[in-house]
Amino acid sequence: MPRAVRGRREARYDVNSIYFKNFMATASVVLASFLMLGMAFIFMGRYFVMSDARNNMEANAEEIARAAASLSGGRLDDWDMRMTLSMLSQGTGNHIFLCDEQGYVVSCSDMNLACEHMGRRVPASYREIIRLEGQLRQMTTLADFYQEKRVVVGRAIEDSRGMRGYVFVSRDASDIVDAYGSFVYVFFLTGVAVLSIAMVISLLFSKAMAKHLDEMAIAARKYSHGDFSMRVSTDDRTDEMGALTDSFNAMADALEKSERSRQDFIANVSHELKTPMTTIAGFAEGLLDGTIPREDGDKYLAVIADETRRLSRLVREMLDMSRMQEGYADPKNMTDFNLNETVITTLLSFETRAEGKQLEVDLQLPEDTLTVRGNEDAIHRVLYNLLDNAIKFAAPGSTLTVAIWKQAGKACVSVADRGETIPPEDLPMIFDRFHKSDRSRSLDRDGVGLGLYLVKSILDAHDEDIAVTSRDGVTKFVFTLKLSPQKTKGEARRSAETRK
Repeated sequence: MPRAVRGRREARYDVNSIYFKNFMATASVVLASFLMLGMAFIFMGRYFVMSDARNNMEANAEEIARAAASLSGGRLDDWDMRMTLSMLSQGTGNHIFLCDEQGYVVSCSDMNLACEHMGRRVPASYREIIRLEGQLRQMTTLADFYQEKRVVVGRAIEDSRGMRGYVFVSRDASDIVDAYGSFVYVFFLTGVAVLSIAMVISLLFSKAMAKHLDEMAIAARKYSHGDFSMRVSTDDRTDEMGALTDSFNAMADALEKSERSRQDFIANVSHELKTPMTTIAGFAEGLLDGTIPREDGDKYLAVIADETRRLSRLVREMLDMSRMQEGYADPKNMTDFNLNETVITTLLSFETRAEGKQLEVDLQLPEDTLTVRGNEDAIHRVLYNLLDNAIKFAAPGSTLTVAIWKQAGKACVSVADRGETIPPEDLPMIFDRFHKSDRSRSLDRDGVGLGLYLVKSILDAHDEDIAVTSRDGVTKFVFTLKLSPQKTKGEARRSAETRK
């Protein structure tokens, strides 16, 4: 099986396995929650059903006690009363009987004339509870009055003449539980059906999500092998998975761009190294094997020295790039420094070169000293590269203009030279690594194309901007810096004079 196909299948199996495990874990939690809820429902429901049954039985007992006291004319064994008890029993499912003051049963809801309960006596302990507490509520057999335990409610029958007897209403607890059990059965069937449907929907939804993660897993495997061409389909989703997919594709775009930039960088470095090394090797071999005459040796040794210096500059600027990425933007390296002094100091280091090309330097400094915040060494490198570039391409005998001013709460620095105009199509790429415009191809034999890239990188690390224009032979670079929160010296001096 091809490795790529096997990798895709493994990725798919891994994602499906993860989602299956997650689905099973979620299903287990849902099922456990459902069972806990069901058990709580059963016990609490049983309690409420039993409580509701007792309340209904109490209401029956109270109504019967009032009826017996008012309608029987003092005779609890009246036939009409027995008929009333029988009808109430049939309507409620409760067993009802009346007993006299001594506890003997005198009327029963059973229609059988030879009712087994007639004449039996309710123990005095139960009657005592009714006299003391006003009612009886127990799960009991009434001292073997019933063969099984029943829910029993008892009330006293009283009229204007005092105690006349007792009414007992009872019901088999199993009847109540059985009725409730039917409801619980329907509840569980419905719950299982709903739970099954929910789990099926969850499984389908998990599968749909697994599709995108499966694509991400396959794409990630390709990325690990350097292939950044694959993107995950979004399906126009606007949920969290859609946001994750968009972020993943954005990451892939950034990785692809970074990889392309890395490859370009390696190719450019290889090209820049290859040319001088080939020249050095060729001339050195020519001098060694006698191909180059001895009298021409000094000339070719000078070429070798120039190419060696070029290699040295390339390595130095590459090291500067690495250093810039590591420390130039570190807040610990940010200080307040005098921008005027930094510009003057940097410009003085080019005095000899400027005089060699007979350049006139026009330095335009503000009346007040500008104090800025940044990495002073890095800003010095920015000025150095811009001035080196300007002097290199300035026409002999022309003017080099360096200006500083304050605008919109920022310090602005410009470096302008007069020379050959940069083609408009090259301006957008002038800060790219190893880029050389047409004019530098012929004039900048020593350049490696990293100076302006360093300038842009340093200012980006300071969160500042740089712009370039080239029109009518004037090329101008302008960049900004943050002003220090401290007052400039001129402002402080004027404030002091005002106070005086």
